[in-house]
Amino acid sequence: MHILVVDDEEAQRNLLAGFLKNKGYTVTTASSGKEAIEKNSTMQFDLAILDLKMPEIDGVETMTKMKEIDPHTYFIILTGYGTIESAVKAMKLGAYDYINKPINLDELELIIGRVHEDENIHRELEALREEVKEQFKFESFITESKKMKEILSLIPRIAKSDSTILILGESGTGKELVARLIHDASTRKDNRFVPISCAALPETLLESELFGYERGAFSGADKRKIGKFEIANRGTLFLDEVGDLPLSIQVKLLRVLQEFTFERLGSNIPITVDMRLISATNQDLIQRVKQGTFREDLYYRLNVITIEILPLRDRKEDIKPLAEYFIKKFAEQCRKRISGISKEALGKLLRYNWPGNVRELENILERAIVLCHGDWIDVGDIPLKGEIEKMDYSEKLSEIEKAHIKAILGKTDWNLTEAAKKLGIHRNTLRLKIKEYGIERNTESPHSQ
Repeated sequence: MHILVVDDEEAQRNLLAGFLKNKGYTVTTASSGKEAIEKNSTMQFDLAILDLKMPEIDGVETMTKMKEIDPHTYFIILTGYGTIESAVKAMKLGAYDYINKPINLDELELIIGRVHEDENIHRELEALREEVKEQFKFESFITESKKMKEILSLIPRIAKSDSTILILGESGTGKELVARLIHDASTRKDNRFVPISCAALPETLLESELFGYERGAFSGADKRKIGKFEIANRGTLFLDEVGDLPLSIQVKLLRVLQEFTFERLGSNIPITVDMRLISATNQDLIQRVKQGTFREDLYYRLNVITIEILPLRDRKEDIKPLAEYFIKKFAEQCRKRISGISKEALGKLLRYNWPGNVRELENILERAIVLCHGDWIDVGDIPLKGEIEKMDYSEKLSEIEKAHIKAILGKTDWNLTEAAKKLGIHRNTLRLKIKEYGIERNTESPHSQ
């Protein structure tokens, strides 16, 4: 604890300073309120002990000005005979306590001990508030599953370190979302979160995406490119589907994790990076190590902390809150009034095995919102299993919606009020959709109403 002692009487000032130094505190002294304020502008104090009666600037005014500089400083006021009323006023203005002169050093030590305890409690509360703030961000991960809530509760602690993290789980379970939550809860949150899929690019392109390249490094490299490692400097790099990394890139990645240096393609100049690596896979990496397709040393480098995301079929208590969230989200996007999902339709969702996990649930409910006729999502709006396989997913949802609106307009003979009712949207929303999709009426049909 750093304590400032302010008193215009040199003997009193030296007595207090010597006593506090012997107790192990760091002590700075000032002979006036003005000097105390000047020192506070360049130094931080945990506690200031101020004499109430000082020339030019008294203890109360000194405290007020110091609080403007640092509101976290504690204050103890030293009072003489006839100044108790002023000391009480100082406490109303924010002083922690006051002590009468001549000073009882044992009493002063007890007061400082209470200040120290209060300071520790304050720090714990601040840490708790920060943790609550991070927990609040986790609302983007919707879950009622006990197992998933346990994982989310660990994230504030996991995020504080820079250890590599391996997230395991099937496709569509939300591995990238968990990685983003970890980044947002970390000290790197003000820097970039850089995701890249190791399965989405061929080996040559993946290498250049990760490491970057210099102009002329290969045919077509007409200018320098900065790679993901550099972009993620001071932030977080997320390697999705890391199990698909080619062996040649695995070797280079291992070096980056060991030395935090690499070279761009076509260069021999080392570049140093400060980043945290989070990787994810839906594969059994131990099995891949046994098969010789994944380096064992890299596996242990990646696997310092492991998080396993359960598939949706093993946490079916999440289906209802997720469905409600997606229905609200897509109803707002489509400007449709949807009250919710029927009991029968929800039962259908709960009975399904969800091989595509949360991503599949999201896609099915988006389609259901686009095509539903009424105010509720019903069984007929949710085709599953064999029903889904018969559908043509080469079409975009916007194209499906356009075709559906066009069909309903034809059936209602372009009666906009009736068509809007069948579509479950407002008449004005229907007009906007007609304009947005450029739907034109057959000239042989009667006029719209």
